[in-house]
Amino acid sequence: MTIARGPTLADVTVRVLKYDGAEHRRWSAKLARREGSLIVLDAAFEFEVQHHLLGDIQRGTRTIEYYWLDRWYNVFRFLKGDGSTRLFYCNVNTPPKFENELLTYIDLDTDILVQPDFSYQVLDLEEFAANAERYGYSEEIKRQAHAAVATLISMIETCQFPFSENRL
Repeated sequence: MTIARGPTLADVTVRVLKYDGAEHRRWSAKLARREGSLIVLDAAFEFEVQHHLLGDIQRGTRTIEYYWLDRWYNVFRFLKGDGSTRLFYCNVNTPPKFENELLTYIDLDTDILVQPDFSYQVLDLEEFAANAERYGYSEEIKRQAHAAVATLISMIETCQFPFSENRL
């Protein structure tokens, strides 16, 4: 998939919240595509970030971000300098809301890191359990989060969209 960049793409702000409504992160992106419940954003890291698993993420590193307004996860495709895929990073979250160029969702802690060989690692299960207790996640929230992990694993293992995009 080729994503056009430039002034014709609408600006979007992504806002990530914790379950209690506190803002966790915020960044700017460009709306690259919208089809039904799927929203695809094109973003670049505004500053360098040290990540305990991803290492040094340089300022300007691009991600293609896949959000569904009716799903409990999103998928980030990290790009190399030449535009090819470096890795995928999946987040379990409440279905996002998108209005007035603002995309907002609640992070539910659990993530999946997908390596170039499509091996994957489910991350932060302890954080999910701790926050489920801390914030009082409902049984429905817990069920949806676990179902999202299972769905993502199936999508990874069968290379379904967006894991079929620009294969690693």
